[in-house]
Amino acid sequence: MSEKVENVQIEASWKQVLAGEFQQSYFAEIKDFLVREKQAGKVIYPPGPLIFNAFNTTPFDQAQVVILGQDPYHNPGEAMGLCFSVPKGVRVPPSLVNIYKEINRDLGLPVPAHGDLTHWAEQGVLLLNAMLTVEAGKPASHQKIGWQAFTDAVIRHISDRKDGVVFLLWGKFAESKKALIDETKHYVLIAPHPSPLAGNGFQGCGHFSRTNEILTKQGKKIVDWSV
Repeated sequence: MSEKVENVQIEASWKQVLAGEFQQSYFAEIKDFLVREKQAGKVIYPPGPLIFNAFNTTPFDQAQVVILGQDPYHNPGEAMGLCFSVPKGVRVPPSLVNIYKEINRDLGLPVPAHGDLTHWAEQGVLLLNAMLTVEAGKPASHQKIGWQAFTDAVIRHISDRKDGVVFLLWGKFAESKKALIDETKHYVLIAPHPSPLAGNGFQGCGHFSRTNEILTKQGKKIVDWSV
């Protein structure tokens, strides 16, 4: 990472769209903070090459759905730079278990045995966490280091430069980002968070079939929600 856009390892279309953000002082501060933390021996998730995985897997030009998470998983081997997703071979986290249950109820798809959502990301589903890093074992530890300025800008750029994107906002934190989205151009679907701590409100939201109905109406390719 660097405040200089040419040194940021991020997919070309995003690099162009976000060029101005990489020049901002807050972005230099994020970089400096992460360097200092690593020099102090802190363990940061996800690994450096995966910090921008959501962008590298879903180019700006292809993004047609946005799912917004909060911050990366803070346990070893879980965070992979895609919100709600964990690598194959890692136990499926409780929130994702509930997402899979709703997909099964909504679309009749079988519940997957793994939690790797790369297949969604490759189809234009931007799996964006509001914070892109976290200290091991300390949830929300990087909430105030500047990432939200960056990811809020990402949401605004999508809203300003694209049309007909479906935003899935789950839980109060994600719902608070609705103000960044132009609802005259885009579709915003809101539901309770899928975490078991939030109760069962997520079940029955039907967001996966509704997303595909919206995409179909626009003549866009639907998402295969199997993984």
